Amino acid sequence: MSKVLLTAVAAVGFAGLFGGTLSANASSKVNSYIESHNYKPAKVTKSIWSGFPKYKYRHGVGKPEGVVIHETANPSSTIYNEIAYMKRNYNNAFVHSFVDASHIINIANTNYLSWGVGYPGNARFIQFEQIEVHSKSAFAHEIANAAWYTAYLLKEYNLKPNDAAYDGKGTVWSHGSVAKHLGGSTHTDPVGYYASAGKKYFGQKYTMAAFYKMVKKYYTAMGTTTHTKLTTATYKTVNQQAKLSSTYAKYYLYNHVKGSNKNAAKQKWSKITPKVGKTYYVDMTAKKSTGSTWYRIRPSKNSSKRYWVYSKVLTDVQDVNTSTATATTASADSSADSASATSSSDSSSVATSSSDTSAASTSTSSVSASN
Repeated sequence: MSKVLLTAVAAVGFAGLFGGTLSANASSKVNSYIESHNYKPAKVTKSIWSGFPKYKYRHGVGKPEGVVIHETANPSSTIYNEIAYMKRNYNNAFVHSFVDASHIINIANTNYLSWGVGYPGNARFIQFEQIEVHSKSAFAHEIANAAWYTAYLLKEYNLKPNDAAYDGKGTVWSHGSVAKHLGGSTHTDPVGYYASAGKKYFGQKYTMAAFYKMVKKYYTAMGTTTHTKLTTATYKTVNQQAKLSSTYAKYYLYNHVKGSNKNAAKQKWSKITPKVGKTYYVDMTAKKSTGSTWYRIRPSKNSSKRYWVYSKVLTDVQDVNTSTATATTASADSSADSASATSSSDSSSVATSSSDTSAASTSTSSVSASN
């Protein structure tokens, strides 16, 4: 996904993207109200909590098949109260994100499944909750945020909008549609909340069909993105040290191995206090399928900070303790400054918690380093 494109979408806002007109279902008073007010989407806030379990979707890590829209059914709660509650009770249920009139907060890594709709939906979809709001403007803002965020997620994972309500074979789902077509739950949200809030504030029930039209409009407005295919890499833990090359400034410091992780981004050299000839410690190497070698370095022996560099950044690479055997890693680092890894196997299953919060069991398969 082009992060630049989606950032631009958020910055420019709805009006600029749609040329001043959204035209998403003229028969919907809520959609028409959103059009006329040219709302801008809330910025997506990444607040990933490391306590959530990480289990792959049925087709693998980073391969969801759609998005499920929920609502909390709690008229007196706030978005922060709901997030805090979910962290305390994630063994029963959790979703990836929360949306209200002013916020889009992502709390769980969308590359891994969540527990919100039971089996088999948990192993297929990204899921987010909407908080119940209590004014005409707030409801319209929330719908706009939720529809935009749904389109954003579809773009991120290279999925096309497809309403699942009719045949259970789409990418945009309500919790109710999942329950109807796939089972695992008896919940029908957000249908009831949409209908009651729409009737209360706009004199007309709001529907998932109208919501889906908003999603399609936002998706189309985001334009065509070019998805770069990630390369695989094989990782190995090591105990080495090396010196910074005099040519280091020609290259970049990264938080992940460049090209093998979609979240790889350049970092400032100042983070490691660069100095030619200075010794840095290497705790992992990565051999990309393209043939290049990368090193994960630490500024000091006991530093918790780790960054990835291309091999030409370093010189005089030596084992610190040759008697210490190295081992091939089989799983991706969970920290924000580490890369994903190849695995010979990833046998994982999620225990059932309740009739509509149990996660789908997953089969043994190989995890690609491109995850």
